[in-house]
Amino acid sequence: IVIKKKIKSFDKKIKVGTDKSISIRSILLASQAVGTSKISNLLESEDVLNSLKTIKKLGINYKKKNKIYYIKGFGLNGFDIKKNTTINAGNSGTLARLILGLLVKSKFIVKMKGDKSLSRRDFSRVINPLRLFGVNIKSKNNSLPIEIIGTKFLRPITYNESIGSAQVKSCIILSALNTAGTTIINSKPSRNHTELMLKSFNYPIKVQKKGQIDKIFIDGLKQFKSFEYKVPGDISSASFFIVLTLLSKKSKIIIEGVNVNKSRDGIIQILNRMGAKIKVKNKKFYKGEEVADIYVKSIKKLNSINCPSKFNSSAIDEFLIIFLVAAKANGVSKFKDLGEMNKKESKRLDLAVKFLRLIGIKVERFRNNINIHGNPEITLSKNFEIMNHLKDHRIFFLSCIAALTLGGKWKINEKKSANTSFPDFLKILKFLGATINWKEERI
Repeated sequence: IVIKKKIKSFDKKIKVGTDKSISIRSILLASQAVGTSKISNLLESEDVLNSLKTIKKLGINYKKKNKIYYIKGFGLNGFDIKKNTTINAGNSGTLARLILGLLVKSKFIVKMKGDKSLSRRDFSRVINPLRLFGVNIKSKNNSLPIEIIGTKFLRPITYNESIGSAQVKSCIILSALNTAGTTIINSKPSRNHTELMLKSFNYPIKVQKKGQIDKIFIDGLKQFKSFEYKVPGDISSASFFIVLTLLSKKSKIIIEGVNVNKSRDGIIQILNRMGAKIKVKNKKFYKGEEVADIYVKSIKKLNSINCPSKFNSSAIDEFLIIFLVAAKANGVSKFKDLGEMNKKESKRLDLAVKFLRLIGIKVERFRNNINIHGNPEITLSKNFEIMNHLKDHRIFFLSCIAALTLGGKWKINEKKSANTSFPDFLKILKFLGATINWKEERI
């Protein structure tokens, strides 16, 4: 796509794509429930559709009727796995890591592969705990492709999850469902959708706060009934429109029905510390999640931040767009301990530094810490081309917001990457008044 103009002032109300993390978890848990679950508002992105294809390949049928997905599960270990089964997780780290936790009793070898980006990512973080359960896994260099074969003799484990990875934690929880006895996870805090969903099904899972650690107890082999679930809006998708509004002149936006779970709302906490004055209204609780409307208006002066690392896990997917705000803020913003950004779809911390320098922002990098020297007067006039070789959807979204708020002429490749998490992204930008030209992408 090509963007040549800043977006004009707007005052709109929107809904963003629904939560990808919750969509994938709802599908996987429905596949383990007894009976037919009903899921509405399911995000129909590539990662989520790959999750549906995966459970179907494992013998779980589903149908869509009147925008509701009906998934018929046969209880724990209810997959009908055939010989020589191969799963393609595409770009989805959530699907790839969580589904391994549901294959711990597979009688046959299941091979899992992914796209170029996913195949570069580290799977030792789930391979190691799965082996402690007694599962046999083969992998070169702890990356995809992976071969897994389960065992009848699973043993409960006690595991210290020190990364702050919800995918690792959830993989262990799902493994524990099929394991007799009580599995214990001492987890650095991270998004807690899996725990909240299981609690809403009355599954015996307990979470205790012990200082900076979540101590999680999961009793295995307890069947749970089918359920109904309405997926809320995704704060990761909302984040791009929050920043678009903040950095545009005389603009306002209301983003309706967004999940503002405390393990995910780091972007709101950080931006408000920078002077954003984002308001969360009409809050309601739904199956443990907090769902609300987000009110944002443009702001003339944004301040730099010395960002507390306690926000890292609750904003890990949003730091790219937070850095754009820091580029426009007054003063030097400091962020630390962000190595986990380089474990995502692409090496996002590395790419963020390159991106900021590309647009003329001074950045100091110290391993996993960066200082961003903001320029409140920044206005771009040059030509920019963003290649995005690993097709990282968030790099694409960041580039579009930068183009629409800072100026310049931008050619942004790999628009199809939006389909990974937010197929309606460009449609909503156009609704807000963005001028976007469609061009052939370089292959």
